[in-house]
Amino acid sequence: MMKRHREDVLVQHTVQVECIPDGSLMELRAGTLAQLTQALGSSFTLVVHGQLVRLKGADAAAIGKTPPASVVLPDKIELKDLKDLLWQTLATCYDPEIPVNIVELGLIYGCELEAMDDGKMHVLIDMSLTAPGCGMGESIAEEVCDKVLALPLVGEITVNLVFDPPWDRSRMSEAAQLTLGL
Repeated sequence: MMKRHREDVLVQHTVQVECIPDGSLMELRAGTLAQLTQALGSSFTLVVHGQLVRLKGADAAAIGKTPPASVVLPDKIELKDLKDLLWQTLATCYDPEIPVNIVELGLIYGCELEAMDDGKMHVLIDMSLTAPGCGMGESIAEEVCDKVLALPLVGEITVNLVFDPPWDRSRMSEAAQLTLGL
């Protein structure tokens, strides 16, 4: 069984967060007490007055933390290495409710590269969610877009949210299942 650790944190300045699971925005005011439940990928998951919220890593100072480290990008990359770097980058994206990255969860159904006229690549990703009505889908897809667009040789990205076949636990890696105690 997975052990969860919670850390009390005090919001040091007013900051905007996303409510989980619907993705709506909420303002946390300075002086609010919260519990940090997850610090993975590039965001933090907090519990505030019983509500789960997602704080962007760029706003880490609001809870007295440092922004999470991002993927270290090579100065130059060969096209043949881009696919591996894409998968490494996707593995830094997390569902804010689940302490397993989206690759290990089996949410990435496809990742293709298409050459563009300017020599850069268009990345096409088919991604699912653990539940079709998950309000965090757009937020996770935006994180994927931001991180992939920052990679060398990537000029465009398209993330398609797909639900066929529907996601189920059989898509998870063995490591993900062990992490979640399944």
